[in-house]
Amino acid sequence: MQVQFTGRDHNLTVECESGTTVRSALAEAGILASTVIVSHEGVVLPHATKLTSDISLLVTTVSSGG
Repeated sequence: MQVQFTGRDHNLTVECESGTTVRSALAEAGILASTVIVSHEGVVLPHATKLTSDISLLVTTVSSGG
C-alpha cells in the first residue's frame, strides 16, 4: 500500500504493508513523529491509527520553543 505525505515540509510516498500505523509510516518516511500532526480530509489522525489502503496524508510540522 502507498502512503503519501504532503505538506509545507514534506512531499514523498512510501510503500507500507496494510495495517501499518501512521507512526510506522512516518518512521519509514524518515519523519520524526513527535514533530508533526497528521491529518486526512481535515481530520487529525492519532499516530496509532492503522492504515489499510492507499492514502494521502497532510503533515503539519509543529514548532515549539521560546
